[in-house]
Formats: sequence, C-alpha cells, structure tokens
Amino acid sequence: MDPATTAAPMQNDCETESSSVWSWWPSWRPTSMSLLKTTESKILNCIQNDLWARFVTLPNQDRIWTLTLTNKAVRKPVEKPSKTPLVMVHGFGGGVGLWIRNLDALSRSRPVYAFDLLGFGRSSRPPFPSDAEKAEEQFVSSIEQWRESVGLENMILLGHSLGGYLATSYAIQYPSRVSHLILVDPWGFPERPQPQTQTQEGEEVVKRRPIPRWVKAIAAVVSLFNPLAVIRAAGPWGPGLVNRFRPDFKRKFEDMFDDDTMTQYIYHCNAQTPSGEVGFRALSESLGWAKRPMLQRVHLLPSSMPLTMLYGAQSWVDSSSGDSVVQIRSPDHTKVMLINAASHHVYADQPEAFNKVVENICNSVN
Repeated sequence: MDPATTAAPMQNDCETESSSVWSWWPSWRPTSMSLLKTTESKILNCIQNDLWARFVTLPNQDRIWTLTLTNKAVRKPVEKPSKTPLVMVHGFGGGVGLWIRNLDALSRSRPVYAFDLLGFGRSSRPPFPSDAEKAEEQFVSSIEQWRESVGLENMILLGHSLGGYLATSYAIQYPSRVSHLILVDPWGFPERPQPQTQTQEGEEVVKRRPIPRWVKAIAAVVSLFNPLAVIRAAGPWGPGLVNRFRPDFKRKFEDMFDDDTMTQYIYHCNAQTPSGEVGFRALSESLGWAKRPMLQRVHLLPSSMPLTMLYGAQSWVDSSSGDSVVQIRSPDHTKVMLINAASHHVYADQPEAFNKVVENICNSVN
C-alpha cells in the first residue's frame, strides 16, 4: 500500500484493559481506547497532507500505532531519489496527536513518520521489567522492530523528552540507521547532582528556572506509584485534574480547538492501563533523574553522526547538558540551539520556529 496515495481509515480498536483486581476501574474512569481513538481522530482531521494511519505489528505481536505523512502536492520525478524520512518520537505521557502543529509543515518535502511509543497512546501496553537496562532495551528493541516492519533503511530521528533519551539509546545501538539525530529538550541526560554544603568564594552561581509545580507533583508520586497513577485514581475527576494541572496544553492549541480536545487527549492517553509509564519508572529514580544518565554514554555515538539539540529557552530542562555533549563529542558534528519564548514543549510553544529549524536540519541531510 502506498502511503502517498492511500489514506487508510482508523483501524478498529482491539486493545483491552488487562484483568486484575483493578478491573472495575474502567467504569470509575471516564476513559477507554475507543474514546482515545475518537479524540485523536478529531485532532488528526486537521491534517492537510496525505495521511496513512495504521497499526504496525511487530514480530512479537505488539502493535505500534503509526502515522505516515506525505505531501499530496508534490510528486517526485521517477529518476530523483527519495528524501530521507523524518521519524518523530514523542515524550513521556504523549502521543502522535501532540505533533499536530508540525506534521503538515515537516512533510512538505519528505515523508514523515510518527508513532506512539510502546506502552503509550494507542500502541500495545505490555508489561515492562523493573530493571532500568532491561526496560530501556525493551523500548529500543521495539523501535528497531518497528523500523524493520515499516521498511526504512535509514532516517532522521527526532525525539522529545523521554523520546530524546530513547532516540539516543537507539542511535548508539543502531548508528547506521540514523542520518541525523535531533534531540528536543531531552530527558535523562545529566547525572543527579550531589548536594553542595558550601559555595566557594568567588564562584559564580547560575540560577536555573524553577521546576513547574506539575513536574514536582509528578515527581512526588514517582517513587511510590506509577507516575500518572493519580490521574487514574481520580476517577471521574481525572479530566478536570488534567485541565487544572496542565492548562498550558489547552492554551498551546487554542487557535485550533476551542474546547478541551487536547487536554482530553492527554487524559485518555494516560488514563489507560499503565505500561510505558511503568517502563519510565524503571528508568528513573526519585525526582525524575535517570538511573542511567545519557551523558555517561553519549560518547558511544559515532563522532561523525550529526547531532542537534534543541531546547526551549524557558524550559525547566537544563540546556547545559547540551553544552556538555558538545564537549564530549566532536563540536563539528554537534550543535545546541535555543528557541526563544518556548518551554519544554518547544514544538507546540513556537511551532513555526521549531518547524523551520527542523526543516533546515532535514535539508542538510538531503
């Protein structure tokens, strides 16, 4: 089937809640995979380019919800080689719908793929091990199996937040498949800082932007429960809880939706049976620091692999990790960029600036 000419309908949802002592929760929580599908469909209806939306089945029968976009207005000459596709990997608690401000713009000149990470969104929600290394490998292995199933030889790989962490791990293990690595406000790079007992005389103190209260709220729960357990435990009050703690999501997309579409999407993505967040919990320790910080491994990327790190100038993620990466790797192949007036969700806060930067990076590949 040719994604450039076929827009497949949303496939029937056949994900089910796992049976457990909590099997009564679906009636308590106003959510279901069907509601997630409906909310996402409303978001994806905004896409103008050709869209092929489908489940990609992995060898182990896990399914990855996948979007492929191509520009219906551009038909490449037969003799002209295809451009390297851009593959976009969302962050913790997200899904393909969050890229709605970027998909059309970035698919103007090359194919764009976006998928729900294993355990998130509409993808399968298998069990994850509690060991950090094994959980990371399960995520990364699913990405590689997805690539093989889709049939991509190589790609420009873009990851946001947790997606940036996993994209880096993937690029370390499968460097021949990555033409350019783009990390957007990546999570999990710095080592957890040791408490300082005193400040040396003359030392310059750099004040970091305070961590938002919603981040602190999630971090407080991580060590005891799955990170988003509070959304499920809130039952019918869950959607209101998301609106209260994440009103920014509604504001970021208010010119596209005049209702709670985006916060409803976030709610339905995360009120389902926890899976990916169990994997994230395995990767992280208290307050959300990575158990296996990526700064300790980033030197394993080939020095010739182009790497661009994009940070929101107002993000709670410390961009100094990017400066450390430049020192570790070859500066000739590593760039750090700040996007002004953007927070952690750079792609939604300043979509035009973000799309322009990413498009320029892609054009540097071919």
